[in-house]
Amino acid sequence: MTTTENSGERYSTRPIQEVARELGLHDDEFELYGKWKAKVEPSALETRQNKAKLILVTAINPTPAGEGKTTTSIALAMGMRRLGKSAVLALREPSLGPVFGVKGGGTGGGKASLVPADDINLHFTGDIHAITAAHNLLAALVDNALHFHEAVHGSSELDARQVTWNRAMDMNDRSLRHCIIGLGGKGQGVARECRFDITAASEVMAILALASDQADLEARLSRIVVGATYDGRQVTAGDIGAASAMAALMRDALKPNLAQTAEGGPAFVHCGPFANIAHGCNSLLATRFAMALGDYAITEAGFGFDLGGEKFLNIKCRQLGVWPSAVVVVATLRALKMHGGAAVKSASEPDAAALERGMSHLQKHLENAAKFGLSAVVAINVFPQDPPEELAFVERAVAKLDVRAVRSEGFSRGGAGAIELARVVCEVADRSSVTSPHFTYELSDRPRVKIEKVARAIYGADAVSFSVGAERDLRRIEELGYGELPICIAKTQLSLSDDPARYGRPEHFTLQVREVRLSAGAGMIVPLTGDMMTMPGLPRVPAARTVKLTPDGKIRGLMQGD
Repeated sequence: MTTTENSGERYSTRPIQEVARELGLHDDEFELYGKWKAKVEPSALETRQNKAKLILVTAINPTPAGEGKTTTSIALAMGMRRLGKSAVLALREPSLGPVFGVKGGGTGGGKASLVPADDINLHFTGDIHAITAAHNLLAALVDNALHFHEAVHGSSELDARQVTWNRAMDMNDRSLRHCIIGLGGKGQGVARECRFDITAASEVMAILALASDQADLEARLSRIVVGATYDGRQVTAGDIGAASAMAALMRDALKPNLAQTAEGGPAFVHCGPFANIAHGCNSLLATRFAMALGDYAITEAGFGFDLGGEKFLNIKCRQLGVWPSAVVVVATLRALKMHGGAAVKSASEPDAAALERGMSHLQKHLENAAKFGLSAVVAINVFPQDPPEELAFVERAVAKLDVRAVRSEGFSRGGAGAIELARVVCEVADRSSVTSPHFTYELSDRPRVKIEKVARAIYGADAVSFSVGAERDLRRIEELGYGELPICIAKTQLSLSDDPARYGRPEHFTLQVREVRLSAGAGMIVPLTGDMMTMPGLPRVPAARTVKLTPDGKIRGLMQGD
């Protein structure tokens, strides 16, 4: 057991069964994975109803300076518990790609972190490995059907030129974005083009995150479209007999993971990173558990409000049938200055002019929250060197927008540094009278109309341009009968536009849609914009080079600054 001390009080991590029992879970409703983590049986939801107020934590568009959305989410939950509130976190699992790439670990930071951080950042309970295995099992069965000229839909065969199912791995590797497989002669399979996506961008990840139970999981897996026959009929995972085996591989992965904060508070950590190339939310089941077992359920959506926030509301909340009572928008002085034109190397230095220019970026995100009918709170994630006068400037500027801004010092002080943030968020959520949801588009809108509505309303685009290939993709999706699915736009996380170099609040731009993919099993249409890739690459100096295993078996360097 470890303890932290703040303001004369002691807060401790504890064996995970104590955390589970505090939530009211019975011993037969969870399974221990060692001392610090557990899997929770989805069946435990059958006798419990949603009761919590849902708090969505999102942020401005990220910059290399960092925003600390997960850190703030954890600190907020810690602060609420210090106020005597029953707060339960529902967060996303980190992907090994960014852990060993540019971002480092995804378990918060400083005194506002999750336990066991090393486990969560690496293999955790094996969920992402199970998703990768299920994805690639389907790929192997597709190629097996091609190799043996397997009949589909009677006498038809799968056309190798029309296979749309790729392969996946949970690592950044740009060399696998485009590849040729099946070389070496007739016995080595069918030679064709293929690609790898990072596992977080896999449709199987989205399916797991949105599945309501085991039957729904298998049904969704069965609906995955893998290609078409020579006569143009679609072929699904169900058609080639893959869904049941895939579901078997993911049996345990369906169960949400229970961990805890550094102060012993409950945290469900399950599914969903990468809101730039996926929907970027934790699992539907984890959110339901947080809402059923606490009075305040705090969840995060990936990257900025324009990406994870929009998808959380238009996709996940639409399916789950819930709506947030409040939204917390995380910002830092450094990031605001970068959105105001400051260079990353000088973003930590005083620069009132850049900060003032950057406020237009934050204002756009607050306007977007208002379009969804949400009450917002700005959490200023404070760094030790932040000038007090600049912090006060942001508070005054946000107040003029009729929004409250609160400083959060969770990184350096844990829950003690987020008590005021917790108090304000609780006040806003308690005052909220959640009415009917305010969606950006209707499911009955044509796919291109949905894309245009999000681009104009949320990004601020003047128009949307579709490539010839994207137009063809949209026609095919509608012909197959999937036109009423929600959209999940893949777009750079660094800008409101599709150009990562355009910081701030871009104006007079056209969103470029180059390709549209169908995720029939997940139940969404995925337009790819700009130069977005679904397989990231490593930076020049990968974070992996700082990760060390010490002689005593401890891991160092997973988190930035470690």
